[in-house]
Amino acid sequence: MLVRMTTNADAAASAATPAPADGKAPRRRAPAGAAVLREDVTEAIRAAVFEELAAVGYARMSIEGIARRAGVGKTAVYRRWRSKRHLVLDLVSAIAVQGLPAPDTGSLEGDLRLLYEVTSRALRHPVAGQIIPDLQAEAARNPEIADALQKALREGQQGVASGIVAAATARGEVREGADLDLALDLMSGPLYWRAVVVRGPKLPKPYLATLARTTAAALKAL
Repeated sequence: MLVRMTTNADAAASAATPAPADGKAPRRRAPAGAAVLREDVTEAIRAAVFEELAAVGYARMSIEGIARRAGVGKTAVYRRWRSKRHLVLDLVSAIAVQGLPAPDTGSLEGDLRLLYEVTSRALRHPVAGQIIPDLQAEAARNPEIADALQKALREGQQGVASGIVAAATARGEVREGADLDLALDLMSGPLYWRAVVVRGPKLPKPYLATLARTTAAALKAL
């Protein structure tokens, strides 16, 4: 809508401006003000949203608090998102399409070990540790957030899981036609349970290696 309105305004201004005497086309000025959404401001707002979610939670989060943390005015936020709900939905949905790079160590157990190390570090981050449980609680009351959160958590891992299983299948470690949904549950479930649901103390050193070895054996049995 903003782009369309700007285009129409430029066209109208061009039609109303007489051609110069030398016959050269007039130089069009770059749009200013609300027509320009600076990317650095957008990124500052996105970072502020994660920080605000971790600090106060979704229920107490406000556009005012986000703007203050980002060092911008409320108008800058409202130019990009209509409400805090739309803002959070946009950010959570963006996580789903980013995904994680699929490990490629040459073995199923090695791929799982690397995946678990990367995921464990991410889940131990204080921001992730506070935001995910809070949004899960909000998802029970808000179907839109529930859908977006499920998509972000499931699809982000699903792409990696399917890549690991496909590579293992090509090496003959996993049989053709293995159940990918069950494989995803086996690969992601234990670590999320331990880090996000139970939220116990720091994982013991051999835990990830043991989990990778055990999960590899389970996937080979599918």
